[in-house]
Amino acid sequence: MLNLPKLILASGSPRRAEILNSVGWEFEKVVADIDETEFEGENPADYVQRLAKEKAEFVAAKHSNKMVLGADTTVVINDQIIGKPVDLNDARRMLKLLSGSWHEVLTGVSVVKNGSTKVGLQRTKVKFSDLSDNAIEFLVKFGEPLDKAGAYAVQAQAALFIEGIEGDYWNVVGLPISLVYQLVEKFD
Repeated sequence: MLNLPKLILASGSPRRAEILNSVGWEFEKVVADIDETEFEGENPADYVQRLAKEKAEFVAAKHSNKMVLGADTTVVINDQIIGKPVDLNDARRMLKLLSGSWHEVLTGVSVVKNGSTKVGLQRTKVKFSDLSDNAIEFLVKFGEPLDKAGAYAVQAQAALFIEGIEGDYWNVVGLPISLVYQLVEKFD
């Protein structure tokens, strides 16, 4: 039998919770309230790994002897971080930028237990078809873009416009569960 130790998920993301639930991983959620500002000159891979680590360590400081999972996901196009849109016009801008192009989804994952921290990174490439103005308005109206990196959810309305995915699908949803398992295994 696999040993899936109970986790504390240092995230309020409903998608991360759904992924953990889908594989039968027992967890509780404790939202990590940290500053997510990018450091000047920080590259996207370092950024998501730093935030994942900070989230996990923030929650772990209040929950000793528990295993804490932190994660952070961002969309990157032309080496530029495309985070969550600040408003619907920003969502439109992001979707226009992603239209007809490949981009990368990066997720930093961190697992902390008893003062020990393991950190990993997952990269997945995603290609959108050319998005018409009507398609963009559809995604803005029905895709709930404001709480999603890149203003889209691959598992929802945006699936209509995804031409290709290279890599871990679950990473694009918000949690590369295989990487989580690999990091947890390092504690045994």
